[in-house]
Amino acid sequence: MSLAQAFRDNPQRRYIMFGGKGGLGKTTFSAATGYWLAKQGKRVLVFSVDPQASLSDIFQRDIFGKGAVEILPNLYAQEIDADQHIKAYQNEIRQKILDMYGFDKIPDEIETYIQAASAEPAMEESAIFDQVVDIVVANEYDYYIYDLVPLGHALYYLSMASVYDQWISKITKLREEMREYEQMAARISRKKELQEDQILAELQDIKYRISTSSSILTDREKTAFFFVLVPEEMILIDTQNASTLFRKYDVPISGYIVNRVLPPHLMKTPNVPEYLVNRYAMQQTYLKKIDELFGDQVLASVQEMERDVTGLEMIERMAQVMFGEEAL
Repeated sequence: MSLAQAFRDNPQRRYIMFGGKGGLGKTTFSAATGYWLAKQGKRVLVFSVDPQASLSDIFQRDIFGKGAVEILPNLYAQEIDADQHIKAYQNEIRQKILDMYGFDKIPDEIETYIQAASAEPAMEESAIFDQVVDIVVANEYDYYIYDLVPLGHALYYLSMASVYDQWISKITKLREEMREYEQMAARISRKKELQEDQILAELQDIKYRISTSSSILTDREKTAFFFVLVPEEMILIDTQNASTLFRKYDVPISGYIVNRVLPPHLMKTPNVPEYLVNRYAMQQTYLKKIDELFGDQVLASVQEMERDVTGLEMIERMAQVMFGEEAL
């Protein structure tokens, strides 16, 4: 099966993810896939959940923190600015405290707590996850292409939906129990009841958004996850281990793409450097191993290009390599 056929046979798969170790070409493949789909009239958003995002580099456009930026008709790209989102969240907390307690300014001890909580290592991932939920729930595109973070962080990201959902479920249940007791008390004013209703409604909305995003990540009909690897021993071992872990989280693995394969014609050129001959031989060994392990799950084998894939001209070339002249 080819990569194009995998898309043709599964038109309901709207959420496309490329994952793998860092530096293997996930961003390149995300951009090229978005280009291929957009050229066929599909409205596509390519977005990065990697704090060290490189979509700006590959598209040669400054898109970081600017929301969805139109690259060409039907193709949009977005790099999430986690710091910007954290600051907005901080300001929202400050405003709620001011409104709730009638303070003229945030007390120093509370401000210290807000700053400390926002400096937690998990806050960046939480901010990114929250924006991903916003993007997906808005439902404005035919295809969403996730440029995922490296594998270790991706597993954390994929598990966060479950953790968030459990946490919100507990808080919501507590809130509902509190309301039952409070409604029994005759002293509760109508204004107080309305405030409590707003809190419960907000919790229920958060739960809905998280469960929607969580269900997408494990939906075999709507989601396609492609592993990117290169023919090297350690990458192959890491990919095998990661695919086992991803199955544990019920992430639907749709296939593998092998990148940076040295073309055979190099070996026919005169005076080939010895290191290149050795590297080609090494790759052939691991290409055979990849074929034994994954077989027809390998949907594309992409040869090493003569220069970096940046700019629309090179992205178009990569799309042709990945998908050929095939259409949806």
